[in-house]
This record gives sequence, C-alpha cells and structure tokens, in this order.
Amino acid sequence: MSDATALDHAYAMIEQAWGRPIAELEKAAPRLPVEDAMLRAAMHHRSHLVVVSNSIAVHQDRLHALTRPGHVPAFYDLDRITASASALRTAYAESNTAVQMIRHVIDARELALTAEDGPTAERVRAATARSSRAPHPLGIPADRPAPPSAAVVAQPVANRL
Repeated sequence: MSDATALDHAYAMIEQAWGRPIAELEKAAPRLPVEDAMLRAAMHHRSHLVVVSNSIAVHQDRLHALTRPGHVPAFYDLDRITASASALRTAYAESNTAVQMIRHVIDARELALTAEDGPTAERVRAATARSSRAPHPLGIPADRPAPPSAAVVAQPVANRL
C-alpha cells in the first residue's frame, strides 16, 4: 500500500495540471487572481487541505497515545477515545472532500481550455467574466478608486432590556 497522503495527491494533481512546481504556483496565485482564477481556487483548496492534514496528524497522535499497546484505558478515557476517533474520521472526510474540490477545479480548467466554440464555450466565458470582475461601488468607473467615506460619530444606543 502506498504511503501517499491526500496532500501529496493534491500536490501532484495541481503540478500536473499547471505544469509547474507548487512553489512557483504559490507565488503566482496571489499576484494573478484575475488572469487565472482557477489557479487561485485550487491553491485556496490546497491550503485548506494543509490545515486538514495537520488536523489528521494531531488526531492520529492523540488516538495512538490513548490506545497504545499495553495500556488499559480508564473509564473516563473511553469518551476521549471515542471523541478522537470521531474527529479523525471527520478530518479524513474533509480531506477527501478537499481533494475532490481540487479535482473539480482542475476538470473545470481543462474544460475551459478545450472549449473553443459552442454553448459550452459561451458558458465558460460567462463564468470567467463573472469570476474575474473586481467589486467596485456602483456609479464609479472601475479605473478610479472609491472616494474615502466621511468619519461619522456613532450614536449611542439605549439599552432596551
């Protein structure tokens, strides 16, 4: 059986899809959110997977400490063992979900790259246009920054209890 973790699998999928090492992609993702929204989404899901992988390691260590060989757990340890096992199972489910999210982003990217004409291409262009728009206040052109808001003193609110 392979010792590859979900995080290793995600790294391999992302590196294969973009054709560059993760270190380069980490530097490029924040700088190019509009140019490659799919990369930013994949890197966001990867960072979530890093957190979940750390959580898995913590829960595994805790569970191994509570169930070490030659140790008879006390009555009050049974709840801790059950809680740790449940948290570990939840963390594994979150890890699998994060890997699936990354897979879906990569599939969407591949579809966007292969869609040239037809209704699929139109949907991809519309989704890309929606995801690449930067929010700005209505009535102000996108090339000008929003004016600063005036400082207003907050009015005290009476206690209604």
